[in-house]
Amino acid sequence: MTSCFPLSFPAKAREIFFAMGLFFLCLSSWGQTTWELEETTLVEYDLVTGISIPWEILWGPDNMLWCTTRTGDVHRIDPATGAYTTVLDINVFGGNGSEAGLLGMAMHPDWDNTPEVFLVYCTGNWNNGSERLSKFTWDGDNLVDEQVLHTVDAGGIHNGSRLLVLPDNTLLMTTGDAGDGGQSSQSDNSDNGKVLRFNLDGSVPSNNPDPSSYVYSKGHRNSQGLCLGPNGLIYSSEHGQNNWDEFNIIEMGRNYGWPDVEGPCNTLGEQAFCAENDVMEPLKTWSPCAAVNGIEFYDHPGIPEWQGSVLMAVLGGFALNDKRLSVLHMSEDGLSIESEDQFFSSFNQRVRDVAVHPETGAVYLAFNGPNYPGSGPNVIKEFRPLATSHIGEWSSVRGLDLFPNPSNGLVRCNMSEEWHQVPAVVYSPEGKRVWEGQLSNALTWDVSAWEAGMYFLTSTNDDGKTMSRTLVVQ
Repeated sequence: MTSCFPLSFPAKAREIFFAMGLFFLCLSSWGQTTWELEETTLVEYDLVTGISIPWEILWGPDNMLWCTTRTGDVHRIDPATGAYTTVLDINVFGGNGSEAGLLGMAMHPDWDNTPEVFLVYCTGNWNNGSERLSKFTWDGDNLVDEQVLHTVDAGGIHNGSRLLVLPDNTLLMTTGDAGDGGQSSQSDNSDNGKVLRFNLDGSVPSNNPDPSSYVYSKGHRNSQGLCLGPNGLIYSSEHGQNNWDEFNIIEMGRNYGWPDVEGPCNTLGEQAFCAENDVMEPLKTWSPCAAVNGIEFYDHPGIPEWQGSVLMAVLGGFALNDKRLSVLHMSEDGLSIESEDQFFSSFNQRVRDVAVHPETGAVYLAFNGPNYPGSGPNVIKEFRPLATSHIGEWSSVRGLDLFPNPSNGLVRCNMSEEWHQVPAVVYSPEGKRVWEGQLSNALTWDVSAWEAGMYFLTSTNDDGKTMSRTLVVQ
């Protein structure tokens, strides 16, 4: 049972809200926040809290959720409990205060026989940076044996970079113009401002537009979203300058215009360039820029309202406070966008990436804080369809919970034996330690004197697993 004050609205008013793509926040009787769509109730969980700038999240072939952080960590997260291990720590350029750092990730499609992970990360410095595409081997505990496949120029801004394995077992990598104003994007002598295509061993596919070049398409400014759609379509989201964020279909050998064209070919100069250079126009644009980011094609019955749509993380532009998850409802053939709905803007958090649980249809969102270019501590949230949530079972396997939450009085811990007597720390919203000790089921905190805000509990056991939880003090 849930209580949700907007449901007292007249039926006609609810129909109007739903038609606008809005939905309602509720608080369930079991203490979890729920969100009401037209037909589906989503249960919200903070899966992982307190990590720094999660950049890529994806569902792995080992049925774990994998995450890169811009500061250089790769986390492997148990989707049942949120407990995670850090399986790689890379020394990166950037991380905090710039757009550089550890970025995109993809898995080898033949994981059982070739457990390899592809990563993109930045090294060097703002004036002399490079971006590496590397391949690591998963040994069951850590990512080891780095093999650098390719390097392009990097900068403090506009580094891309999403990765995507295609059905033909080739790998796409988006690169940004590294802040050069787009000079590299049209240059055939640069791999910046492009979508690049590799064989999984790092060689050039023989059927690339130029069999001596990795370039698959050019004329890109800074694409930070990449996913497969229906019928083999490749979708990309791309940052504009001040206007004209784009959602594109990527085709081999096509030119996407930057810097000579921004958004559609709608000026005389742009139209001439587009005709001469076979420019592919976007399916949709946003002006002013919304800072469109990670994308995922949702094709699961768990949330029927979103089935057949592209879920797009939106960081929020400078001109508008429009941080959100956008749901782009696609035509059946995937060649056009019929409508856009927007969700979760009330968090006022930059949404960096999105992933989907292939069994339950749950949606995971990685948040990067309220301000550009992002700062931790951050949260990865799960929005699970109530029909697959199994609240009682779910609560018993989570391993550690705090209740009541939110609170302005006494807070208790409830945990499994695995986390009993494990050292833990609670951090304030500013990152200061407000409590340090050992977890136990008898533990209580009186938070009545704590300042209102979001606090982070983190605990690491002897096996190297870290559990984290959010506590909201009212």
